[in-house]
This record gives sequence, structure tokens and C-alpha cells, in this order.
Amino acid sequence: MAGHSKWHNIQRRKGKQDAVRGQLFTKLSRDIYLAAKEGGGNPETNFRLKTAIERARQNNMPTDNIARTIAKATGGIQGVTYEELMYEGYGPHGVAIMMDIVTDNRNRTAADIRHIFTKRGGNLGESGCVAWMFKREGQITVHRGDYRGTVDDLMMLALDAGAEDLREEEDAFIIVTSVEAFNAVRTALENAGVPIADAELTYEPQTTVPLAGDALDQVLDLIDALEAHDDVQNVYANVEAAEA
Repeated sequence: MAGHSKWHNIQRRKGKQDAVRGQLFTKLSRDIYLAAKEGGGNPETNFRLKTAIERARQNNMPTDNIARTIAKATGGIQGVTYEELMYEGYGPHGVAIMMDIVTDNRNRTAADIRHIFTKRGGNLGESGCVAWMFKREGQITVHRGDYRGTVDDLMMLALDAGAEDLREEEDAFIIVTSVEAFNAVRTALENAGVPIADAELTYEPQTTVPLAGDALDQVLDLIDALEAHDDVQNVYANVEAAEA
């Protein structure tokens, strides 16, 4: 759900990549692993783990895989140890890119990601080089077709729970929260019976680079290559699809 705005609208090829079952399960497993390692193996008291498990189930990940991953993270089973990192860089045409990384070998991952950038006209930067262009926020998605109330009802419920904004898209409502209010807003919506399609913390670009045609394709090719790497969990970019 990286952005759910101009960036969300040009994620045209991600579905094709996520259809690669093994690769998708790898990313989902790492989400679960890190959530359980950070906050324990009980999804009722670990909101991040609950969200990761829900996403895994939505993508038909076997229950045994989920349980085994939680056991590895909490010490019940010996396994590989992962760490979370944030990589930053520039794509073609000055587009800022940030990546959530989960790896068991940071030297290997850095070399791989640097090669992907260089091969496609970008460069992997230092920590902090583009982070200032993004805002960390919570985004909760409610599909229009699933919600039976009015947009005013949803907005008032979200704002009363501490949300900052509600954005309307063609097929969904995006409720925006601060990082601190994210859990409270989601819980309030769930308790009110609002059908939540997705909910996560993301990075929203504060300024965008409008591109079209070949220039846009060059940036999307880089993003596709980054997303295809097993160690890249999420990619955030400040590119905007402009009219040619």
C-alpha cells in the first residue's frame, strides 16, 4: 500500500511479481518473523504480528508456515536470524527511493541492491539522503464496495479515533493517521464493524517528480527490479505518473 496516492496508482506491475508464490511467501515470512521477534508470538497482544498474519492468510500462506516462522522468531526453533534495515537512493531523473530491507547478510544485500541501482541508471545513497522527502504515517484502506455507511460516517468515526485525514480514491477510502495513533484508529474501526482491507505504516512522499513515457518506464523498471529482490520488503518512491 506504499502511498495509496499518485505512487499507488502507478504500481501497475506489482501484482505480476506477487504472483510468484515462493517469493511472496519469503517476504510474508520475514514480516511475521520480525513482528514476532519484536513483540512476541501472541497476535492478540502484538498488533504488528496480527497484521502480518492477516496479510499472509489473505495470500493463502499455509498455517504451518506461519506457526513455524513464529517459533523461529521466539526461539522455539533454531533458524536464520534476520535484521531490518532502511536503504535509500536515487533512481533515474532524480526520483527518491526508500526500501525496507530484511536480511540475514547485510554485505550481500548491499552489493545486490547497489548493482540493481547502478545497472538501471540510479545510485544507492547514504542513510538520510532522501528520508527527509517522506513522511512516516499510517494508512488504513477500506474498499468502497465493502463499506455500507456514508463517507461522512466513516470520516467522523476515524477522526474521533484520532485519524488525521480521509482520502477518497476511485475504489477505496484511505484513512491517514500518525504513527502514534495508528493502532487506536484501526481498533476503533474494527470495533465499529468497518471492513478493513489493509492497514500498515508507510512512507508518503511530500513532493513528487512527475514523469511520463520512457522516463517513467525507466523508473518503474528499477522499482520492479528492487521489489523482485527477496530481501526488499517494500519500496517507496516519490515518482508521479504525469500525462504524456
